[in-house]
Amino acid sequence: MRLTKKQKALLRRSAAVMLALPAVSMDPALAQTAPATGEAATNDMSKVVVTARRRVELIQDVPGAVSAIGGADLEKTSVSDVTKLTDLVPNTTLKASRATNTTLTAFIRGIGQQDPVAGYEQGVGIYLDDVYMARPQGALTDIYDLERIEVLRGPQGTLYGRNTIGGAVKYVTRKLSNKPTFGIKGTIGNYNERDLVLKASTPINDMLRIGGSVAMFNRDGYGKNVLNGRDNYNKDVGAARISAEFTPISDLFIRFSADRTKDDSLPKQGYRLTNGPAPGNEAPLPNFYDTRSNLYTVLGHENQVITEGQALMAEYAINPELSIKSITAHRKSKSYAPIDFDSMPTPLFEAPAIYSDDQKSQEFQLTYTGSKLQGVAGVFFMKANAFNEFDVLYNALGGLSLYTLDDIDTRTWAAFADLSYSITDTFNVNIGGRYTDDDRKARIFKGTFLGLTGSPTLGNPSAKGLPANTDLGKNDLHRDDTKFTPKVGFGWKFAPEHNVYGTYSQGFKGGMFDPRMDLAGSGGPTSAASLIKRQGVNPEEVSSFELGLKSNMNGGRLQTNAAVFYTDYKNVQIPGSIPTYNAAGQVSGFAGTLTNAGKAKIKGLELEAIVRPTDALTVTGMYGYIDAQYKEWMVASGANLVNVAHAAEFQNTPKHSANLSANYDWALPVMGRSGTLSLYNSVAYKSKVYQAEIVRTTGVAALDALVPQNLALAQDGYTLWDASLVWTSSDRKVQVGLHAKNINDKRYKVAGYAFGGFFNTITAFYGDPRRILATVDLKF
Repeated sequence: MRLTKKQKALLRRSAAVMLALPAVSMDPALAQTAPATGEAATNDMSKVVVTARRRVELIQDVPGAVSAIGGADLEKTSVSDVTKLTDLVPNTTLKASRATNTTLTAFIRGIGQQDPVAGYEQGVGIYLDDVYMARPQGALTDIYDLERIEVLRGPQGTLYGRNTIGGAVKYVTRKLSNKPTFGIKGTIGNYNERDLVLKASTPINDMLRIGGSVAMFNRDGYGKNVLNGRDNYNKDVGAARISAEFTPISDLFIRFSADRTKDDSLPKQGYRLTNGPAPGNEAPLPNFYDTRSNLYTVLGHENQVITEGQALMAEYAINPELSIKSITAHRKSKSYAPIDFDSMPTPLFEAPAIYSDDQKSQEFQLTYTGSKLQGVAGVFFMKANAFNEFDVLYNALGGLSLYTLDDIDTRTWAAFADLSYSITDTFNVNIGGRYTDDDRKARIFKGTFLGLTGSPTLGNPSAKGLPANTDLGKNDLHRDDTKFTPKVGFGWKFAPEHNVYGTYSQGFKGGMFDPRMDLAGSGGPTSAASLIKRQGVNPEEVSSFELGLKSNMNGGRLQTNAAVFYTDYKNVQIPGSIPTYNAAGQVSGFAGTLTNAGKAKIKGLELEAIVRPTDALTVTGMYGYIDAQYKEWMVASGANLVNVAHAAEFQNTPKHSANLSANYDWALPVMGRSGTLSLYNSVAYKSKVYQAEIVRTTGVAALDALVPQNLALAQDGYTLWDASLVWTSSDRKVQVGLHAKNINDKRYKVAGYAFGGFFNTITAFYGDPRRILATVDLKF
């Protein structure tokens, strides 16, 4: 693929900037202190080990943008879950999905997906020990037994496959010790926070080790339901993980692991930004965490998410250079989600929903590590099902239950290879590719039932239904997408302290069907418009160029990473919902709007650095800049097509993100025990963030009606300040900490619903308020 003149100029300017930048100190402390073993932190990033390329290597040798955050450091500063990485990693947004506690919304470099409905595919891949988590439900887990988290930015199509066009997030768990271990960690805090983690492991003999962890995370709500007194934004999560590691011979390692998480937190109800409808006209509440919501159950079930999985990994070293690995996995989840869109005391516009998913996967990897040639090749197969059904209870026209069922089957397989060859001691070339076959079948039903008591499967078996809007089976909705995604690059260590790299890579996100498809409004199931909808939307495709410089100077006391990137983004999949109208012009329901927006261009800059002026002081920081613009987004306006790209912004993508952190250590013995007292401060900044795309007028009436509500959900730029004071014994067996999160007590929107056409409903969800925590961590 040829570069345009503008792209060549951008890369030339960026290379010049990076070569002049080795003294910039902009990278979060945690993101560059990941320990190689998870037992102790290291301030020398040149020693941090990652598996970003499916093989063990030093992070500074990886020709790509990778941040590694050590589990020990996350625990030391009381980072509870992966969403905190939003403040630590450039051009990355990780957050709880709207109205949920443990469903993850992930965006990297402008690419992601925020709607968790079955059928929508992620743009950022989430992995647990190299096992792909196909659905976002339950992917937002508390951190309690990790060696590290790796964040890979940019398309990862070659090694990680479909749905990683923005990047990937990898949870890497700890291997078991060859000695008996036991640990206990307790946390107490404001809002009556009470967390407890127990970990233990023991060798049975020279070949077999077993271990497990049990964790409980509890907290009262940040707010209340002002009418019934129930907590809002509370937490009630239990989790467990067991593992067994077997080494029958020195060249064979086998690990079995199983995990289960149960989230019994109350529904996270949104804050209504607008007055309630007549006759009450209730004004918005004074506390952003309070609500007037009425919906708390689905079929008698309280809000609940249960996620579990099992994995069997076997790795055999054929010889010192060649090894083979097998990863067999099964994961599933089920959710009962009462979603009250309008946040009002009477049922106006709300959705009792049930989600479930089941996936089975198998992967084989062959890894070669020679003196000049290194690489990995393999095959991958996954069979998955994603299911949901929900009523949208709409209190108009006598009361309607708008029912949707989605049952999506996916079968995907891929073959891949990624090789690196050292032409000289200082220059290497990288080449890779992946062929993917993505087969998808869907059953979609959308219908209207009279009354507010629900549809036949969600509470009212005798509900009277109107003719179905959509009723299509898996023989009606079937598509098979294939794609080859290549990657080429180079690495050049032009000086002992500096390593420059360049990559070109492609990725794709699978094609899909609109899970809220309404064929009745398109003239019936066989009309020309409906036949087009039944084909689904095409896969998203990205082509990305990246140029980077990794430097390690002054004996590791000054380390910098810099990267610039340019991404050509095609067939952008934009989901949404719009009101539908009856013959009298009254709103009578809603319909999905899933389209390929067309084209977008994304370019940006990322800087990360760490400086240690003394052994006691570490100053770190990061800066991310991204310029993401839609170039073509064609929509119908009467008999014409109109390009509305000028009116759109990328959601969940702040143009600027930054972090500045400092850690100072003092030697401080306590009660005759030597140790270190650490003071850690971190300040993070995000510029304006949009939650929906259309934020300027287009001349298309249906879209222009969305502008005020979408702007109401936008969050202006904000700053967060965290601090920790932690004492750690020299043998690392005792750690006591005092932590403050969001010290400035900033209120900032992280998600929301914009349904202005339904009772002027606009509801927002907010990030955590100020939290004060005390932790004690003991190891035996």
